[in-house]
Amino acid sequence: MTKVIKLRKGLDVNLKGKPAEVIAEVKCPGEYALVPDDFTGMKPKVVVKEGDQVLVGDALFVDKLHPEVKFTSPVSGVVSLVERGDRRKVLSVRVKADGKQEAKSFFGEQSGKAERDTKQDVLALLLESGLFGFFRSRPYDVVANPEDKPKAIFVSAFNSMPLSQNFEFVLKGQEAEFQAGLSALAKLAKVHLGISAKQTSQALTNAKDCEVTVFDGPAPAGNVGVQINHVSPINKGEVVWTMGAEEVIFVGRLMKTGKLDLTRTIALAGSEVVAPKYYKMTVGQKLTTLLEGNLAKADHHQRIIDGNVMTGLKTTAEGFLGAHRTEVNVIPEGDDNAEMLGWIMPRFNEFSVSRSYCSWLFGKKKEYTLDARIKGGERHMIFSGEYDRVFPMDIFAGYLIKAIITGDIDRQEALGIYEVAPEDFAIAEFVDSSKLELQRIVREGLDILRKENA
Repeated sequence: MTKVIKLRKGLDVNLKGKPAEVIAEVKCPGEYALVPDDFTGMKPKVVVKEGDQVLVGDALFVDKLHPEVKFTSPVSGVVSLVERGDRRKVLSVRVKADGKQEAKSFFGEQSGKAERDTKQDVLALLLESGLFGFFRSRPYDVVANPEDKPKAIFVSAFNSMPLSQNFEFVLKGQEAEFQAGLSALAKLAKVHLGISAKQTSQALTNAKDCEVTVFDGPAPAGNVGVQINHVSPINKGEVVWTMGAEEVIFVGRLMKTGKLDLTRTIALAGSEVVAPKYYKMTVGQKLTTLLEGNLAKADHHQRIIDGNVMTGLKTTAEGFLGAHRTEVNVIPEGDDNAEMLGWIMPRFNEFSVSRSYCSWLFGKKKEYTLDARIKGGERHMIFSGEYDRVFPMDIFAGYLIKAIITGDIDRQEALGIYEVAPEDFAIAEFVDSSKLELQRIVREGLDILRKENA
C-alpha cells in the first residue's frame, strides 16, 4: 500500500502565465554551453581545447578531486570557446553544433544486458557518460561523490512551486525510459519516488524497483528535501543522493540505447510570455532560440529567469539553459515601476500573505502578476513564526538561519543543516518580512560547513 503524507505547512502562490500543455519545437542554435557553476561543489578541469571535435557524450571537463566524474557535451561539433573569468575560473565551455548530433556509444561490442546488471556496471556507465554529474548529494547539496555509499536515492516527480513544469505531462510517451532509469538507479541504492496526490499516471503510481510515497500539500511539498525529511531523515555521517525526475529519463535513454540524449521538455512561463507552453530543448542551448518572438512587447523592463521563479537565476536572452533547469520564467522587473501613493493604496492586484492588501477578498483562485521587487530594505530578524508557517520540515528554520549568520557550526548541526538545501527556503524567503536572502545564506552556510568537515 502506497504511503500518503499530508503536509499542512507551505504556501501556494497563484501566478499568471501558467504554461499550456502543448509542446512546440525551437530552432537549434549554433552554439551550446556547459556551465561548471550548474554543478555545485565541483572544481572543473577542462580536458578539451578550442578547435577540438567532440561527439555527444565526449567529456568537456572533469572534477579535479574526482577525475572519474565527467561532464560531457550535449551536442556534436567543435569546441568554440573555453570562457574564463577572474583568476582563470572556468565560466563555460562552448561547443558550436554541427547539426548532426553524432553520439558516442557507451555500450561495448557485446552490448548485451549483462553489461548493465551489476552496481559496478551501472556506476561505470553513468560516470563515463557524464550522467553521474547530475546526482546531488545531501548533506551540502553538491555533486555526489562516487566513492560514497548512499543509504537511498530520492527522486521527486513533481514541482509544487508556482509556474513550474508539470512532469506528468512531460512523462507522456517516455514512460519506458523513466522506468528503465528507476531500475538502473535501484542497482546503486534504494530508490524513493515522491509523487503528488494529484498525479494519476500509472508510470508514477505503479512504478517498479522503488518505494512510492504520495505527498499532499502546498509548496514546497515537491522539494526533494522536504520528502527526505518525512521519509528518511539524514543523520550525521549518512549520505543521500537525489536526482531530478527528467534526469531519470536521461538515464533510461542511456540504458536503452547506449547513447547520451540530454533533450528536455522546458516550460516557458510567466506573465511576460505571449503564449506560455512547453518546448523541446537541449541542456546548454542558447535561450535566444526559446525567447525570440515569445515575449510580450512592453514599455517596462523584464526579468528572464533560468529556472523557477522562486529558485532560478537571473539571466539574459544570450544566456544558456542550465543543466538542471526544467523551466524558464519571464516576469516584470519592477525597477521602473512608479506607483501613485505607494503603500497606502488598497492593492487589489497584489499578493500578500498577511492580508496587508485587499486582494485576499478575491480568494485563492485569483491570478497575480508579480514583479521582482523586494518592496523594502533588509532589516533586523523578527521571530514572528512566519518561516515556520510555510516550512514543512521538522526543523526550526528561523533559528537555523540565525546560527548560519552567526557562524555557530555546532548549533547549525543540532538544528538540522545537513538535511536542507537553498531551495527549501524559497517560500520562506518569499514571505520574509526581514527581506533576507535566505537561499544565499543557506548556500554559504553549507559551503563553510563542507570546508570545515573536509
